[in-house]
Amino acid sequence: MTNYSTIEFEQQNDLGIIWLNRPEIHNAFNEVMIRELIDCFEAVNLMEDIRIVILRGRGKSFCAGADLNWMRSVANYSFEQNFKESLNLSKCLYIIYTCKKPTIAVVHGAAIGGANGLLASCDFAYADDNTTFSLSEVKIGIVPACISPYVTKRVGEYGSRELMLTGRRIKGKEAEHFRLINKSLPSDELENYVNSVVELLRTSGPKAMSQCKNLIFNISNLETLEQALESTARMIAGIRASKEGQEGMAAFLEKRKPKW
Repeated sequence: MTNYSTIEFEQQNDLGIIWLNRPEIHNAFNEVMIRELIDCFEAVNLMEDIRIVILRGRGKSFCAGADLNWMRSVANYSFEQNFKESLNLSKCLYIIYTCKKPTIAVVHGAAIGGANGLLASCDFAYADDNTTFSLSEVKIGIVPACISPYVTKRVGEYGSRELMLTGRRIKGKEAEHFRLINKSLPSDELENYVNSVVELLRTSGPKAMSQCKNLIFNISNLETLEQALESTARMIAGIRASKEGQEGMAAFLEKRKPKW
């Protein structure tokens, strides 16, 4: 794995942990971190020994959103330069959203602005009760553009209107109420809960989880109900005859653990 300057990659057996690593500025992201996240997630997709990916932040916060010094510097860019860097952020969120492995965001301290796009792009997001969340872009005269598809998928239209138009700050339990995150827990319970989710995922077939993510992506983003009629039948017809599918069904019938 590449050595990065703004993130760290750590492997613990079948678990890949991606750390946002600019703790001195609460892991605010810039163009370098965006490129490095893209590179790291692309690499993780190809690592057969990694089954689950966790995204989290070093230091006091998960992520303070975009680095404002970087944001101010883009005023000197041409529109095309500005568009290119914005497109990279969109690509970063998309590659997290489409990662072949289950992804978990573990959030603490603060998740401000674009940080909510990073966590919303993950399959699961869990937070410390004391975490502060804010879609604060309107407070500095901009909009949460690139992150909006993922936040709105989680929160829905009218929840997004409330959070994005007011930019108000909320804590973990309210973020859970909005469904921005899956669950908010006391700080001393968060790690154990995340570990319990990891253990549940380890009991699922790796290829089945990847195919399940493809299934959800397709029916949520690409296909009509009529199109899904045939595509879903084709998917299950192929998977239930696969090596992993046959092993899973045999293990169930033989009352043993599957070999994955």
